Amino acid sequence: MKRNTILTLISLAILAIAIYFIDQNLDSYKVRILNLCAIYVILAVSMNLINGFTGLFSLGHAGFMAVGAYTTAILTMPQAVKLQNFFMVPIAKPLETLNLPFLPALFVGGLLAAFVAFLIGAPVLRLKGDYLAIATLGFGEIIRVIFTNTQTITNGALGLKSIPNTSNLWWTFGFAAFTVIFIAFLINSSYGRALKAIREDETAAQSMGINLFKHKMLSFMVGAFFAGIGGGLLGNLLGTIDPNMFRFFLTYNLLLMIILGGMGSITGSIISAFIITIATEVLRFLDDGMTIGSLTIPGITGLRMVVFSALLMIVVLFFTQGLMGTKEFTWNKLLNRSQKPLAKGGRS
Repeated sequence: MKRNTILTLISLAILAIAIYFIDQNLDSYKVRILNLCAIYVILAVSMNLINGFTGLFSLGHAGFMAVGAYTTAILTMPQAVKLQNFFMVPIAKPLETLNLPFLPALFVGGLLAAFVAFLIGAPVLRLKGDYLAIATLGFGEIIRVIFTNTQTITNGALGLKSIPNTSNLWWTFGFAAFTVIFIAFLINSSYGRALKAIREDETAAQSMGINLFKHKMLSFMVGAFFAGIGGGLLGNLLGTIDPNMFRFFLTYNLLLMIILGGMGSITGSIISAFIITIATEVLRFLDDGMTIGSLTIPGITGLRMVVFSALLMIVVLFFTQGLMGTKEFTWNKLLNRSQKPLAKGGRS
């Protein structure tokens, strides 16, 4: 355990050095892509906690992201910027002057998303399978519709603009590391073993004395909390948000990530978050077109997603349980693999 802790701390130090180097040397476009990769790590890992480790087919992550994004944006926007945004209908009085630093605002957004998950989970988590998926998807859409129609709080369909661009590589990768470590500790605790037992067989888990509703609610609220954090980071990275950003398509992308990486694998979620985020940008030339010498190839709108979906289908066909399945990266496995060739060479 001591060796693993030291190796983890060394890895975090290397990550910090890499972030400093990247922040100083890469252009703003590449830095933004890396920021998005880190945010999607937070979202994919938190959704995998609900869907992969607990076995709850939840499709409401976009709604929790919206709660976190709007809360963080409103709490971090200066009063003058709020007045500029709410030019049609004045903002509610308590929110007009309310302002918090970025970190407390993020946590308030995450806690509010967790509270909304508690309100939704109370009636919904008694459902199973497809019924649960439909119910959570419905609640996610209800949240979006509420945000569209509460002009005095969210500015309605106009959305919020000129949000402070506070999110950077330190914030996004810092929270990504925090999310991964927190959920890894949770999964390896007695609560995590109970969540896996629920995933495998609810009846057997209940007969062993596991409180199904309590543990499902724990997983649902923790996943929603980190979804709110991810939404807050995304809003303050892009600088503008509106209700249409949080449609089902966003949840669908996250579902693709956890399926590609492996349901029940934190390592797989991290890998797939980077692969999908970077691949969608690399394939952008299919929509925009490209020029090779004197030859100009026109782009076809939507072709990027067609090719990307086809590549995903090929990967899923060859890796039926995702890239990692339920496997995880551990220092023990890595060190054992590196020591085996040495041991063989010693015997020869």
